[in-house]
Amino acid sequence: MERLWAPWRMDYIINDKPSDCIFCGAETPERDRERLILHRTPLSFVMMNRYPYTNGHLLIAPYRHTADLNELDEAEMLDLFATLRLCRNVLQATASPGGFNIGINLGRAAGAGVDEHLHLHIVPRWNGDTNFMSVLDDVRVMPENLTATYERLRPAFMSGA
Repeated sequence: MERLWAPWRMDYIINDKPSDCIFCGAETPERDRERLILHRTPLSFVMMNRYPYTNGHLLIAPYRHTADLNELDEAEMLDLFATLRLCRNVLQATASPGGFNIGINLGRAAGAGVDEHLHLHIVPRWNGDTNFMSVLDDVRVMPENLTATYERLRPAFMSGA
């Protein structure tokens, strides 16, 4: 039997989940690499998903802690979608996906893993990027390490791709 190793999943399975919000405290740029933060605007930031569906799975969140879409002001809404467009352009330029899944899970019942802080997902997709591993064994095959993905994407965000 051939084995596929996905050691980063074990961290998620056995480690205690943070009691504080993973999106709050992002105002510390000196920890960007450690926290996988790729880009900042005055109102939001882009963070890599530590447990991605595919390589390049990004999260976009406002700095302000809110779970309610109605609490966002017009500037925050515009900033989030301008940042979403930037993410799409960076991912297209650096990874050439065939498409994207873009969404917001509002509430635990809708699938939000972090339901207390609104955030957008952008997931690059390629034809054939899904396989039986996820269905049969709750394992995702990731072709690139998170750190390598960060190092590849960060320059593109800095240049504004």
